[in-house]
Amino acid sequence: MTDILNEETLNTERPYSGKILNLRIDTIKLPSGRVAAREVIEHIDSVCMVPVDDENNVWFVRQFRTPAGRALLELPAGGMDDGELASDAALRELQEEIGCTADNLQHLASFFLAPGWCDEYMHAYLATGLTPSKLEADDDENILIEKIPISDVMNLIQNGDIDDVKTIAGLLLVMQVLGDN
Repeated sequence: MTDILNEETLNTERPYSGKILNLRIDTIKLPSGRVAAREVIEHIDSVCMVPVDDENNVWFVRQFRTPAGRALLELPAGGMDDGELASDAALRELQEEIGCTADNLQHLASFFLAPGWCDEYMHAYLATGLTPSKLEADDDENILIEKIPISDVMNLIQNGDIDDVKTIAGLLLVMQVLGDN
């Protein structure tokens, strides 16, 4: 049944290649025979973590996001290095972004962020048993760390204070795992 949805790639061009993403333009043939173009951002795979401390606070980062034009409240996240396991990337990113490591890392889900135009695949984790362990942050990052009670996060989502999709997905997954808390 899904064969009727398949598209055949006839040609691929990459007019831009960058550090973390490439622009790919595929010429495709639809099952109907019609030819069309698909613009795709190729992005490295990534991780996001929901760090929850012993007092049931979620640790967030607030950082300016140029495409959004403002600072966003987000879960710690980052790209995976070539050949790096998602769990190792999660622990590294926790150290770089919030200065902690986690004794417990529970995989929540893996998902595409924007499959209509980007191939980035993200792995989400619950991180508990937080202990200080700092790694050098990326030199192009300027972030603030904020701790917010887990009982407050649903209101922050509903009133628009949290409007980043990976953060919303991660928090909803953790709320399901941890219960109402």
